[in-house]
Amino acid sequence: MKPPAIPLEKVRALPLLYRVTIPPEFEDENGHMNIRWYLTVYDDAGYPLAAGFGLTPEYHRQHGTGGFDLEHHIHYLSEVHIGDTVAIHVRLLAHTAKRIHYMMFMVNETRGTLASLFECVNSFADLTVRRTAPYPEDIAARIDAMLAEHTALDWDAPVCGVMGA
Repeated sequence: MKPPAIPLEKVRALPLLYRVTIPPEFEDENGHMNIRWYLTVYDDAGYPLAAGFGLTPEYHRQHGTGGFDLEHHIHYLSEVHIGDTVAIHVRLLAHTAKRIHYMMFMVNETRGTLASLFECVNSFADLTVRRTAPYPEDIAARIDAMLAEHTALDWDAPVCGVMGA
């Protein structure tokens, strides 16, 4: 897959979810961040995304709900080294009654590069029965509001082409 030609200022204009400086324990034998840690960073960024919709840990505990990642794809574009600071930005792509389809963009702030892309389909879940479930109306309204903003952007998201909500 050809790296996307998205100007960094367009990615940086997306909502910032998470920022972290890569610690020494993320280093592999090649002298950069090991691939297993990319998913950790993206997973950590998912919590503020969900909280922005009202899906906080407290909400989930009170309602017996949660979220399930159903599919994801990581595209590695440029190396991330120990000590680099990365920022994760999000773009919502689609929403159904039970699912969201979104992308996260890892910007290496230290090197001024787009380091990685993460595309995901995630579902709301009723943990009392361990099944996907429709989003509550107030949560769905927040998702729809973000989706409307992101649908109006003047650039195409570099989706993998095989995933959808």
